[in-house]
Amino acid sequence: MKKDRRISLGLSLIPILFLMITLILNIKFGNEESIIPLIGTCIVAAIIAVSKGYTWEELEEGIISSITITLQSFLILMIIGIIIGTWISGGIVPTIIYYGLHILSPKFFLVASAVLCSIVSLSTGSSWTTVGTIGVALLGIGHGLGVPAHITAGSIISGAYFGDKMSPLSETTNMAAAVTGVDLYEHIKHMFFTTFPALLISLVIFFFVGRGYGGNAMDQSQVLMIEEVIKENFVITPWLFLAPLIVILLVVKKVPAIPALMCGAFMGFVCSYFIQKADPISILNSAQYGFEADTGNELVDQLLSKGGLDGMMYTISLIILAMSIGGILETSGMLQTIVDSLLKLVKGTGSLIASAVASSILVNIVTGDQSLAIILPGRMFAKTFEEYNLKAKNLSRVCEDGGTVTSPLVPWNVCGAFMASTLGVPTIMYLPFCFFNLISPLISIIWGFTGITIEKINNKDEMKGRGK
Repeated sequence: MKKDRRISLGLSLIPILFLMITLILNIKFGNEESIIPLIGTCIVAAIIAVSKGYTWEELEEGIISSITITLQSFLILMIIGIIIGTWISGGIVPTIIYYGLHILSPKFFLVASAVLCSIVSLSTGSSWTTVGTIGVALLGIGHGLGVPAHITAGSIISGAYFGDKMSPLSETTNMAAAVTGVDLYEHIKHMFFTTFPALLISLVIFFFVGRGYGGNAMDQSQVLMIEEVIKENFVITPWLFLAPLIVILLVVKKVPAIPALMCGAFMGFVCSYFIQKADPISILNSAQYGFEADTGNELVDQLLSKGGLDGMMYTISLIILAMSIGGILETSGMLQTIVDSLLKLVKGTGSLIASAVASSILVNIVTGDQSLAIILPGRMFAKTFEEYNLKAKNLSRVCEDGGTVTSPLVPWNVCGAFMASTLGVPTIMYLPFCFFNLISPLISIIWGFTGITIEKINNKDEMKGRGK
């Protein structure tokens, strides 16, 4: 007789509990890196799956399939690393920091940072492009104004994910609409009711947090010092703003991400050679290993020593391991078992929406992939939403409220690893200040229990639509 390969809920939760416990222990007693806990979790998950009758060949196929999904992300990560290195070498990032220090004040900096990232991300549809270009510069400006890096990172990520979520150019926005069979613009309109309140509340919080840095008497002297050092070591000119503007324009014009970013990297090389008069070897070193600032000022050197293709390799290894865990859990059915158990808790519209949000967050944690956090709940909950007489756009919105915005809050998630590497701030440090990302799922759940903005299926309209 064929062995029953179904894995119980208790066994399915073991890899997740193991990961959580080992991560906590590693943060407290180890080096705070996630690599070893992720490797251990892969082993534990594989042992459970094999003990229930799954072959290693099946699990390996699932791992490879899961990793394949993120191959484009690897290329984008490497290009972003090159962009950061060459944009600092080319004076692009120093120029943005220099002029930003002139314009922004500490009191309003966090609000301005979130709004600027919202606009750029809404225009480009890409949180990654926003954080990897404008975000890096804003982090430097915040440093000069005396705002802690982890708080600045929270405002940058909050703004970037607002735009990523609401832009018709965003991959996740299109994906959520496609998976649930909802018109793209209907999906975006429906998200307005959870996304804008979350952003407004976040901006209010950022305003009050920012006020704590507005009266620092050391700010102005520190700002002047940074400006002077930057001007001594780089050619500062408004023409360098053309580089980020061209990248944004290319993305808006729907040029694919990789060619658009490669163009940005090329402009970094051009600016380094022709404007900053850097020699070719040093430019290539900045692209490969990151820019090493040597201004004689420790604060500015720390601020501008970033980037490089090599600097993204740790992040890529983190993503590979996270996707390996996700591949094993999905292939063996452990992930499905956990989600099915959540469905048993559903007693009404509120608990259904809360379960869908929780599932999206859970998939982000377990698989480490933002796309799966949208696709899997979108498929798993479609029938149940229909049974509860809820329009599909309620589900598409929930997938984004739970899946899209929480992805940068998980250290081993593709998005979380990217944000931490690009901004140089550990996920656990910036997480409490990503107010938009934390508030969005809460508003979605509150609307579910109160019925606010939850749209029911009109049977007459539905029958009429099916008859056309």
